[in-house]
Amino acid sequence: MASNENGKVALVTGASRGIGAAVAQQLARDGFTVVINYSGDAAPAEELARQIGQAGGKALTEKADVSDAQAVRRMFDAAETAFGGVDVLVNNAGIMMLSSLAEADDAHFDRQIAVNLKGTFHTLREAARRMRDGGRIINFSTSVVGLRLETYGIYAATKAAVETLTAIMAKEMRGRNITVNAIAPGPVATDLFLNGKSEELIARMAKMNPLERLGTPEDIAAAVAFLAGPDGGWINGQTLRANGGMI
Repeated sequence: MASNENGKVALVTGASRGIGAAVAQQLARDGFTVVINYSGDAAPAEELARQIGQAGGKALTEKADVSDAQAVRRMFDAAETAFGGVDVLVNNAGIMMLSSLAEADDAHFDRQIAVNLKGTFHTLREAARRMRDGGRIINFSTSVVGLRLETYGIYAATKAAVETLTAIMAKEMRGRNITVNAIAPGPVATDLFLNGKSEELIARMAKMNPLERLGTPEDIAAAVAFLAGPDGGWINGQTLRANGGMI
């Protein structure tokens, strides 16, 4: 059963599956009203909202491609119309297209910049203008920024930029009691990670950290919940690597 509503509203981008869905469920359990953003198929988002409602929580679905500034603006409008405002923003939406720099495709480069970097910028800009004082912003990076694995160059570059935006925005929110942090997961057992990888490669990556397993979406959701909740209030402008000790 979800805890009593805390009166706060959390907007989670890319929340219909994987890490985003686990984050939405955890925040709903913590008493947040959750806005479940998705960009494509409505069915998984609606099913997630139904599950949250059945568990005693409160959720609304909102379609928006974060790479579209107008769509992001409308999403914040919808949250304000429905619930009065936004207190927590979780920038989970992202795409990953791997290739060496030599073989990189212009369209793949542009799309990753559009979703991972510009999409995060669009939501941060709206939050900077509209988030209620005392809010929390949690961006998503990747531990590959530290690991620097081959073929992850463009993807990791977008996330390194997100880490920089995170640190600077934390300073720009001075006087409003809004914290801005990033979480940098290592390998997590989601479709995004598992698709196209051999069993052998998955097993090898699971052993890279001293806890010798892949992360779970719930592991990452717990870190988000910490930063979004009362215990995370003194953490600001930081990137938290949630990767089992891989780096």
